[in-house]
Amino acid sequence: MVERFLVQTSFSSEEDFRKHLQFRIPENFNFAYDVMDQWGEEQPDKTAIIWTNDEGTERKTTFAQLKHETNQTASYLQQLGIGRGDMVMLILKRRYEWWLAMLALHKLGAVVIPATHMLTKKDIVYRNNRASVKAIICVGEDYVLQQIKEAQPESPTVKTLISIGPSVPEGFHSWQEEWPKAPPFERPDFVNTNDDTMLMYFTSGTSGEPKMVAHDYLYALGHLTTGVYWHNLHENSIHLTVADTGWGKAVWGKFYGQWFAGAAVFVFDHEKFTADKILKQIERYRITSFCAPPTIYRFLIREDLSRYDLSSLRYCCTAGEALNAAVYDRFFKLTGIRLMEGFGQTETTLTLGTMPWMTPKPGSMGKPNPQYDIDLIKPDGTSCEDGEKGEIVIRTDCTRNTTGKAPADSGKDHETSVPSSEVVQASARKPIGLFKEYYRDEELTRQAWHDGLYHTGDVAWRDEDGYYWFVGRTDDVIKSSGYRIGPFEVESALMTHPAVVECAITGVPDEIRGMVVKATVVLGIEWREKAGDDLVKELQQHVKRVTAPYKYPRIIEFVDELPKTISGKIRRVEIRERDKK
Repeated sequence: MVERFLVQTSFSSEEDFRKHLQFRIPENFNFAYDVMDQWGEEQPDKTAIIWTNDEGTERKTTFAQLKHETNQTASYLQQLGIGRGDMVMLILKRRYEWWLAMLALHKLGAVVIPATHMLTKKDIVYRNNRASVKAIICVGEDYVLQQIKEAQPESPTVKTLISIGPSVPEGFHSWQEEWPKAPPFERPDFVNTNDDTMLMYFTSGTSGEPKMVAHDYLYALGHLTTGVYWHNLHENSIHLTVADTGWGKAVWGKFYGQWFAGAAVFVFDHEKFTADKILKQIERYRITSFCAPPTIYRFLIREDLSRYDLSSLRYCCTAGEALNAAVYDRFFKLTGIRLMEGFGQTETTLTLGTMPWMTPKPGSMGKPNPQYDIDLIKPDGTSCEDGEKGEIVIRTDCTRNTTGKAPADSGKDHETSVPSSEVVQASARKPIGLFKEYYRDEELTRQAWHDGLYHTGDVAWRDEDGYYWFVGRTDDVIKSSGYRIGPFEVESALMTHPAVVECAITGVPDEIRGMVVKATVVLGIEWREKAGDDLVKELQQHVKRVTAPYKYPRIIEFVDELPKTISGKIRRVEIRERDKK
C-alpha cells in the first residue's frame, strides 16, 4: 500500500529520509476508498480492528468486513439526507461505531467533527452554531443525550440526531434498528477534491474559546509518516494508542497512519483508566506497538511491571505533551524499550519525531519530519542558531513533499492518475498534513499563518545534532531578571522529585525581577501530610541541583489538582489569571 503513495518506502538514516521522502499525490484522494477499500479487495481476510471493552465483549473485524460495514453505514446516512459537505458531529467515545461513521462520512464527502462526551450543553450549542452542524451521532448515555437535547432549541442547523444506544429518546433515530435495513450502497458520482474539507476539530481552548481547525482530504495522507515511520508499523503490527475519539490524537494513532501500514488497530473501550487494565490488554492481545501521552507512562512506571507478560511489546511512542527525561529513563530501565517522542498539533500531523533509525535523546522531541520545512525563529523573524530559543514555525513559501507521478487508479469508478505538473500544483500551496484554515475566522488564520510562515506558538531550541527540545508556549515563557525560562524546563526538574505527581510552572509579576517562577504542585498521597515550608525548600533545592539555579521556583503552591481543559491539557492561563486577583 505504502508504495502507491511514496516514491521511496524504506529509509536507512535521517539523511536518507530527509532527502528522499516524496509523496505520490492522487487527484481526488479519499482515504476510505483509496486505502481501506483497497485493503478489503486485496487482503480481505486480514484483521483491521480488534475491539474490546472492560466488560469483556470482543469484536474482530477484517478489512473485507469493514468495507461492507462502512458501505452499509454510508447508505444508512444517505437515507437520512447526509451528503457531501454536510457537517456531522460524532460523540461516540470508543464505541465501535465511531470507526464505521468516520469511514462512511469520508465515503459521502461529508465533514466529520469528532467531539468528546464531556461536552456540556453550552459547549454543544457553541459547536453546533459555529460549524452549522447538520447531524449528531452519539452514544445513548443519559448525560450525553441530555446535553444534546437541551442544546437543540438553540441549534437551528441541527436536523438529524442519531443514537447508537442503548437509550434512544424521542427525536433520535435508532442506529441499531435502522442501520441493518439500509439498502445497498451506491457511491456518489462525485465525492471530493483534495482541497475539500474532510475533518474538523475544535481545539481544547487553553487560552480562549475553541478554534475550528479545518483539514482537507490530504490530511489523511499526511499521517502515512505518523504510522509507518514514527510508530514503525507494518502488516503484522497490533497497535494500541491510548486516546479518546473526541481528540485529534485518535486519528494520529487509531486510524489513518496505522491502516496505511496495514496494521491491526487495537481498541480498548473503557470507562475509567487504570494502568493495570492497560497492561492486561497488552498482555492478553499481544500488543506489539503502543503510544500514549507521558501522563500514561507516569502511571505505568508506578506499577510492578514484572507481574505482566509484556514480551510482545516491541515499540513505544509518546506525544501530546513534553516527555520528562525521568519518565523515559524509568520506563527504559523497567522494559528495555526506548520511548520515541513526537510533536505536532491539532493543526498538523507529526512535525517533529524520533524515527526508528534515530537514537532518542530523553526529553527531546526528535528532528523535523521532512514532510514539513521546519525552522526556529527569534522575535525579530531571523532564524535561530543552535542553542538559541525560538518559536517553531513551518515555512509554506515552498514545498518539498511532492513528486512527479501519481499512483495508478485505485478506485473502480474514478481516475486518479494525473500529469506530474498537476500533482505538484495540487500541493504547492501548503505541505501535506497542514490544516486549511481556522474555519470561518480569516483574522485568526492570518494571525497564525502569514508571510509564508505558519506559527505554531511553541518555543523550542535545537542542539548541535539537530534534535529539538521543547521549552513552552510563546505565551507561557517567563522572562525573569533578563532570563527566558521555559515552563517545561522547570517542570521536568520538579518531576524528578518523588513527591511530585504533577506540576505547572507559571510566572508571577515581581517589582524587582519583572517575573518570578511559581510552581503549582500536586503531591503524591504519601507526601501530602508533609506539605509545608520544609518541603518547599526541599523542592527548591532539588530544582537548583537538577537544572540551572536561576530557574528555581521562588513560589510553590500545593494543590489537590491542576486546572485543565476537557482534553486534559493544563490551563496555565487560568493559574496566571487566578494569581492576578
